[in-house]
Amino acid sequence: MRFLSLVVSLLATLALNGPAVAEETADQTIAEGVKAKTLPILKALSLIGTPYKFGGNTPAKGLDCSGFVKHVYKESADISLPRSAAEMSQLGEVVTQAELKPGDLVFFNTRKKPNSHVGIYAGDGTFVHASSSRTKEVTVSRIGEKYWANRFDGARRVLPAPE
Repeated sequence: MRFLSLVVSLLATLALNGPAVAEETADQTIAEGVKAKTLPILKALSLIGTPYKFGGNTPAKGLDCSGFVKHVYKESADISLPRSAAEMSQLGEVVTQAELKPGDLVFFNTRKKPNSHVGIYAGDGTFVHASSSRTKEVTVSRIGEKYWANRFDGARRVLPAPE
């Protein structure tokens, strides 16, 4: 866990500082867009292993799925999201599973209720989420796993598009 934290910290530093100062505005805009898309994923990955707690919304005391997503977006992108997965599922732009990009929110029906679980798409068919079963912690899962594939409810893009 300590090694993962070190790697995440290093990557965050690189994302924040980037390469040498860009000389052209277009390069700066691209760099800002990359940073904006990268920080939520880095923040989410830095929380792997945080204990699951129903109703939890701080890493120190534990997180549930929506508390995890809300915390990540507030801390990394200064985006305030609603408290529940169902409310989050009404925000942003609808995207198909084929259109998923890192940072998109992914929703699942895990309690016989639509959009009752939320995670953050990390790329390559994976998502980061606070799991109430099996691991009982923030973890990474594959959308294509039978359990998740059968419960996929959709996805939303809440990060602003680069200007």
